[in-house]
Amino acid sequence: MTDLKERIAAQLTAVRDRSLAYTAAEDDLLVRQHSPLMSPLVWDLAHVGNYEELWVLRAAAGITPLRPEIDDIYDAFKTPRRDRPSLPFLPPAEARDYIGGVRGRVLDVLDAVDLADPSPLRRDGFVFGLVIQHEHQHDETMLATLQLAGRPGVVRDGDLPLGRLPEGPEEVPEEVYVPAGEFLMGTDSLPWAYDNERPAHRVDLPAYWIDRLPVGNAAYAAFIEDGGYHDARWWTPEGWRWRQENGVFAPLFWTREGGTWWRTRFGRPEPVPMDEPVQHVCWYEADAYARWAGKRLPTEAEWEKACGWDAAAGRARTYPWGEQDPTPELANLGHRAARPAPLGAYPGGASPYGAEQMVGDVWEWTATWFDGYPGFRAFPYREYSEVFFGREYRVLRGGSWAADPAAVRTTFRNWDYPIRRQIFTGFRCARTATPEER
Repeated sequence: MTDLKERIAAQLTAVRDRSLAYTAAEDDLLVRQHSPLMSPLVWDLAHVGNYEELWVLRAAAGITPLRPEIDDIYDAFKTPRRDRPSLPFLPPAEARDYIGGVRGRVLDVLDAVDLADPSPLRRDGFVFGLVIQHEHQHDETMLATLQLAGRPGVVRDGDLPLGRLPEGPEEVPEEVYVPAGEFLMGTDSLPWAYDNERPAHRVDLPAYWIDRLPVGNAAYAAFIEDGGYHDARWWTPEGWRWRQENGVFAPLFWTREGGTWWRTRFGRPEPVPMDEPVQHVCWYEADAYARWAGKRLPTEAEWEKACGWDAAAGRARTYPWGEQDPTPELANLGHRAARPAPLGAYPGGASPYGAEQMVGDVWEWTATWFDGYPGFRAFPYREYSEVFFGREYRVLRGGSWAADPAAVRTTFRNWDYPIRRQIFTGFRCARTATPEER
């Protein structure tokens, strides 16, 4: 268990370094609300510490609360994001002191805890995995807030591999084929998996095709140029109403100037790279594009099977390529650069069926409403998953360039409202195989 404790300690350090880097700007940037969709950055910072105190120190270790008077301030369910600027949240310096004090005690608990303890919170370090993943998820939220803030120079960028787009129609197929049959969806074995990923269960699917790569900016621009935003045929009634009421004509942060599409990325304008996956599109936009292209969005089950099911071995993989931890050669994760990688940049990260870039780069919308699997049991609290079940939220899969590998796997489920565009979302299309193709 020593090795596991060392890995947990390293991950706790890495995620905290990340949180502090995203909140290292001047106080004015941290305390202001940059959009009613998002919290002030300093609220997120102290919230991750309060969550860590609640679950590691109080629930798992039984330690007396450090700051019980701030629990309501940082309860995400008591105050919606739009109203959080009115809360008496901790100022930046005090927030950093608070989360640092919590972290010191958490490391003491880690040093003393028995990770073989059969209690569900302690076994295999689940409670530490819970807070590590939670903080990484808030770090991605912080990045979305910083994108909306539009302040140049705050978010670091980096280099990515070159793309590998086909030069001719025979070189690489645009779609990959997934034969009919059962597969095992979800997990019973991954120790840090969330409740909504459990239990593993058999799902039988007919044969289908799914795009080898996410839909790119060039393809999406063609949809725009063909009048896709002005043709109600491609939109659901709800989506068409949303588009008209909001005057939407392109992905969020896109503008058209002199015949060229431009985007604003973390405060800096640049031409839209046509070889990248499209991002900052909502479910309605993704669905409309798929209809225009003569396809549809994949169901969540189709997405997961295409991503990780190894039919030859009769088992699911943790990642599309296997069990090896993600590396910069396999996927664009962990904010290596502040953007998606070019299409075709990760052939070594392909799934057993040949689908590429299914983890990293952009979250991918699916056709499925967020709900529990058969036999679902909430753990460790209903508010993580169960309260969101129903026909309000669509499932997102795969993780984005801003997601950390600790919170990405073939079974990981994300969800959001169909109108959300500030998050780092894209999509790929699917279609049911015809009788002649089966």
